[in-house]
Amino acid sequence: MIRALALALTLATPALAAETGAMSGAEFDAYTEGKTLYFGQDGAAYGVERYLPDQRVVWSFLDGECKTGRWYEQSGQICFVYEDNPTPQCWSFYRAPQGGLRAVFENDPARTTLYEARQDEEPMLCKGPDVGV
Repeated sequence: MIRALALALTLATPALAAETGAMSGAEFDAYTEGKTLYFGQDGAAYGVERYLPDQRVVWSFLDGECKTGRWYEQSGQICFVYEDNPTPQCWSFYRAPQGGLRAVFENDPARTTLYEARQDEEPMLCKGPDVGV
C-alpha cells in the first residue's frame, strides 16, 4: 500500500499556478465529508485522515495508530485539534485544477506542504488497543 501511495504521489503532483484560492470551511466540508484522504510530502507517503460528519476526523501517520479529533474554520484557515494535542494545527487548503488538495501548514515557519495522493470511501485501518500479557 505504501508503494502504491508513493507512486500516486509521484504521478499526481498538482500544478500550483492554476489552483484556486484557499478553501472556506464550507468548501472543505463539502469536499472531505465521508472520505478518507491519503496525503504525501515530497513524493513520499505522509498520512491518512478520515472525515466524518459534524467536522470529526481520525488521523494516522500510516502506522496503524489513529487519533480522533475535530476541525473548524478560524480566520480563513482549517484548524484541527486531536485527542492527544489540544493545540490547534491550522492549515490552508487549495484545490488543484486536475483534482486533489494541497495543504499548507500555517503554524510552521517552514510552511510544511502536503498533497492529496488519493482518496477512498472506505474507513482507514486502525489498530486496536495494545494487547499483551
